[in-house]
Amino acid sequence: MGEAAFEGAGSEARFRERLLALEIPEVRQDYGPDQAILYALGCGVGLDPLDEAQLPFVYEERGFAVLPSFATVLGHPGFWARDLDSGIDWLRVVHGEQGLRLHRPLPVAGEVRGKSRVVEVIDKGEGRGALVYVERSLTDAADEAPLATLTQTLFCRGDGGFGGPQGPARRPPAVPDRPAELRCALPTSPQSALIYRLSGDRNPLHADPAVARKAGYERPILHGLATFGLVCHALQRSLGPERPAALTAMDCRFSAPVYPGETVETEIWDLGKAAYAFRARVGERVVLDNGRAEWR
Repeated sequence: MGEAAFEGAGSEARFRERLLALEIPEVRQDYGPDQAILYALGCGVGLDPLDEAQLPFVYEERGFAVLPSFATVLGHPGFWARDLDSGIDWLRVVHGEQGLRLHRPLPVAGEVRGKSRVVEVIDKGEGRGALVYVERSLTDAADEAPLATLTQTLFCRGDGGFGGPQGPARRPPAVPDRPAELRCALPTSPQSALIYRLSGDRNPLHADPAVARKAGYERPILHGLATFGLVCHALQRSLGPERPAALTAMDCRFSAPVYPGETVETEIWDLGKAAYAFRARVGERVVLDNGRAEWR
């Protein structure tokens, strides 16, 4: 089990209750083109200096736009599993799933409010870990209008067996059993994780080789949300490069780590009615699966 705050009689039974009651501080954040560009660079945008289709996301004087997935880092509460009294064994936490629902296109600049809360904790059993479901509401601070709803599943590998409910666990849809209609391969750089962490996720797993080895990885891995942003870019390039704000929803499961410097290929299936399935791989290794996207 995680932290010393849960030692003693009945400590395991309180793990779920403590997380459900945890007050994750609200975050107010000003942002503008600099933050959006830094985010895009961390997701691998702009690695080809001659690809003018990438310029709107990294160069404010070329019809500037923000990637829809930029919402995932706005109002972000940081590495709260470590920084708050959560009881989570934070060294063994990995990002399991991510969902994004945009209620309107993101402005290129503004102030937002992000409020996060734990909505459920699932006990997979002793030695099998726990699933912590987190939801973040993102609103425009100027008029309190909702901008986005973000859902996240944390797979807490060191925290199972606390006597909590074993379900219901979310069951994401499978991708179609047929060849993909579209494919888009995009590289990352060896510095991707070091750049991406400046957008808010300072987990040392993505920067410190010693921490990565303790967590069971050969070297620092790329943030799951950086892969999410790279795949968002692949969807935008493949489905409508002239419409950067057309993506309205995106959900997926992270199935294997990406190491900075690897190339990620996104496979896309047209499901009809402006809905798409997607999956991403590095060679034969599937790194992101069970993807669904909606297009305006």
